[in-house]
Amino acid sequence: MDTGRITLGMPAVPAAASASLPAAAPRPALSGLVDQFGRVASDMRLSLTDKCNLRCHYCMPEDGLEWLKKSKLLTAAEIVRLVGLGVERLGVRELRLTGGEPLVRADLVDIIAALRRNHPSLPISLTTNGVGLAGKAQALAEAGLTRLNVSMDTLHHDAFLQLTRRPFLDQVLAGIEAADAAGLRPLKVNAVLMRGVNDGHAAGLLGWCLDRGYELRFIEQMPLDADHGWTRDGMITAAEIRGLLGGTFELAPDPRSREGAPAERFEVRHPGSPALLGTVGIIASVTEPFCADCRRTRITAEGKVMSCLFSRTEVDLLALLRAGTSPDDDDAVAARWQDAMWAKPKAHGMGHPGLGDADFVQPDRSMSAIGG
Repeated sequence: MDTGRITLGMPAVPAAASASLPAAAPRPALSGLVDQFGRVASDMRLSLTDKCNLRCHYCMPEDGLEWLKKSKLLTAAEIVRLVGLGVERLGVRELRLTGGEPLVRADLVDIIAALRRNHPSLPISLTTNGVGLAGKAQALAEAGLTRLNVSMDTLHHDAFLQLTRRPFLDQVLAGIEAADAAGLRPLKVNAVLMRGVNDGHAAGLLGWCLDRGYELRFIEQMPLDADHGWTRDGMITAAEIRGLLGGTFELAPDPRSREGAPAERFEVRHPGSPALLGTVGIIASVTEPFCADCRRTRITAEGKVMSCLFSRTEVDLLALLRAGTSPDDDDAVAARWQDAMWAKPKAHGMGHPGLGDADFVQPDRSMSAIGG
């Protein structure tokens, strides 16, 4: 098994050439959310809140973060309207609700129910930290949620406390069990490995997920922490993750098409055994970027389009949403959304992939404020 592979999603250009991005060419009259590199965004990521009840090191500061005022957030009606524009006019085919922690919104179940009524066949997924999920999983399923991604980096209480600064592992485990019982499958578990904290838990966490039929996805730590303490040398790479798993399991590339998904999947077996145990995914945004096939459009909790997770440019849709509700207003919102996506940078908020390069500038927002 290769554990040293590094590939880039698109050819790099000299760093000096990307220090300042050229202005996008005028957008032609195209349907959908198309950018000037020919990518089409059909996967909508919509943040419901910037609030979270954990304080993970790779995402949030320990304290001192000021939350958005409720009046600044998209309302339930505005969320439904935006999703409708995306699906009915702009080619959105998949929706993921994110945060912050979306479970802290009191109207979450109502939002999902309204979206399901309007879009009976739309895949609607939710990314959550699992705290509070045990009491809401059944209601979410009945409202029409398709599936869940639960963030859980370790099965060890001490490491969980160190990573999240909160002693809530038992609540997360109970939430995963409740989601499984409610039929919210496929159920995926997201994990970020941090050196010296939970990197030794990788194989054990994978075994736990395989035993229960969950798909584990390891995510390379990205420079989206609120403390701006990320370093390229300090993160655990996809190659290292494959090595950590390789001592216990045998990994082979999943033959199914990736189809723009951020995770590269691997089939998992015991060494020397032909029996398939399941799959594991690795999202290698830093060392093996997939920018050339990115199909995502992100909207923050206050209604701003971020065409790239690492973009430092945001385009406000909320002001237009609140200006009126006529068909002409919807036309204006859709056009501004298209303009924002047309100007999407080539990779990592720049003209080339290169998180950690000298010309990379970390976004001011942390991951919790952007929405995954």
